[in-house]
Amino acid sequence: MFAVIQTGGKQYRVSKDDKLVVEKLDGDVGSVIQVGNVLMIGETGKEPTIGAPVVEKAAVFAEVIEQSKADKVIIFKKKRRQNYRRTKGHRQQQTILRIVEVSPTGTKPKAAAAKKAAAIKDAAEKPAAKKPAAKKPAAKKPAAKKPAADKEIQE
Repeated sequence: MFAVIQTGGKQYRVSKDDKLVVEKLDGDVGSVIQVGNVLMIGETGKEPTIGAPVVEKAAVFAEVIEQSKADKVIIFKKKRRQNYRRTKGHRQQQTILRIVEVSPTGTKPKAAAAKKAAAIKDAAEKPAAKKPAAKKPAAKKPAAKKPAADKEIQE
């Protein structure tokens, strides 16, 4: 089963277990979210269902794999013979998704997928085990003070 969804002003053809890079969506890493408007749903060997403009009750659920930034785009402006040059850079926020389920009835994915996503999130949040600090050598004792020369002279 596949679907055509719209998110971030673009349209994508997706099916189960596809990985997809879209513009930034709200959601923590490992959470399951409902993605965009479903414009069409189809199966092999069957007539596709086309929405006007969207298919009612249909839903696509995806797991958030990563929140990241795209490659840098350089913006360079120049006017010749005017000593005018400007350089700017931009990195677009993006979300990497894995499609969990394409549902024509809009039912949420099975609890097993949600538990798996929660387990991945918990594993990502746990910090690496710290090694115990190495024992420091014992502090050196201060040297014994010699009697002051001034005291001997005074006596």
